Amino acid sequence: MSDAFDEKLAAARTASLVLATATTDVKNRGLTAIAAALEAGADEILRANEVDLANGRENGLSTALQDRLRLTPERIVALAGAVREIVVLADPVGESIRGRKLPNGVRIDQVRVPFGVVGVIYEARPNVTVDIAALALKSGNAAVLRGGSAAESTNRVLVGLIQDALASAGLPPASVQTVDEFGREGGTRLMRARGAVDVLIPRGSAGLIKAVVTESQVPVIETGDGVVHVFLDASANEEWAVDIVHNAKVQRPSVCNALETLLVHEAAAERLLPTVLGRLRASGVTVHGDEATRAVFPDAVPATDEDWATEYMSLDLAVRVVASLDEAMEHIRRYSTHHTESIITDDLGNAERFLNEVDSAVVMVNASTRFTDGGEFGFGAEVGISTQKLHARGPMGLSELTSTKWTVRGSGQSRG
Repeated sequence: MSDAFDEKLAAARTASLVLATATTDVKNRGLTAIAAALEAGADEILRANEVDLANGRENGLSTALQDRLRLTPERIVALAGAVREIVVLADPVGESIRGRKLPNGVRIDQVRVPFGVVGVIYEARPNVTVDIAALALKSGNAAVLRGGSAAESTNRVLVGLIQDALASAGLPPASVQTVDEFGREGGTRLMRARGAVDVLIPRGSAGLIKAVVTESQVPVIETGDGVVHVFLDASANEEWAVDIVHNAKVQRPSVCNALETLLVHEAAAERLLPTVLGRLRASGVTVHGDEATRAVFPDAVPATDEDWATEYMSLDLAVRVVASLDEAMEHIRRYSTHHTESIITDDLGNAERFLNEVDSAVVMVNASTRFTDGGEFGFGAEVGISTQKLHARGPMGLSELTSTKWTVRGSGQSRG
């Protein structure tokens, strides 16, 4: 016997059939309505968000999660802007990836198609509610969201506004739904809804992602936590090193593309570390340094082996001095979560070696790790940062919410 949860999944499947054949103009009309609804409903969103923040403070929610949970007027404007950016992006549905005409005249094409119903499990990130809703709509998918108890009030308001906007554009309100009212059971049932949910995407802590990957019966696109590295090579430009490291660590330390471990070539340690770490310290960063780092920067606290594997999501940074590029890459191979790594160098050979030999979703030269982001990559918003190797890797946008199928067009041909 079906219950309210099953009825939601059934409604999502029905909506997905409508979305799969919706024209780009119709989907864009829905997106434009969503953006306008976010702006018009800003006061209501902020009131609900303050309820969640107050509950979070009372329940000891970490500073990093409070930052991810918090919406401001500026962040709401940015969310609406991201939705409008998706409007102008090319619709991936129906795009031909490859094809050919056989000698017998049969035409075969591989084309992009929606997944169908996309489930997302996340925590304390109301921006994900909007990002996923918009990307799912444009790529022809229905979305079923489990946003967690920390953001339940905010997500309820956001989903309500989105559903009203969809209805005003002639699209099924069930295209975007939340199962937060079912609590943890909602997440558990999403993981077991094979056949009703086509793909499941977890976003959040390493513990949440591991639980979904381990327990889900639905195919999972794994997004990873970010133990992110920057390596200052012996030839690193000092001004670049100071600015890039500061930006990567301080601009928004609670996000997954923020710097967590700084590696420094021993030939550059005395030249670079005092200024690089001095600027970080002025911004409130606590440096966890190895012995060589503390010899140059005595204000650092001793680092432990645990520090090298920690995603702080706070104003803390692990720093280690290494003897070579090879030692830096070996450290990254051991401790990286395969999210983002960057090298600061003036040595073209070392830059190319780093790009070619470091096995992470995004590898950079002379740039801040904060650029690993769907918006920065031109996707308008992002589904998440995939750290796996199958189907999608790195920031995921519209095309990553599609699968493919083959179409074959003949005129009476039979195989001999």
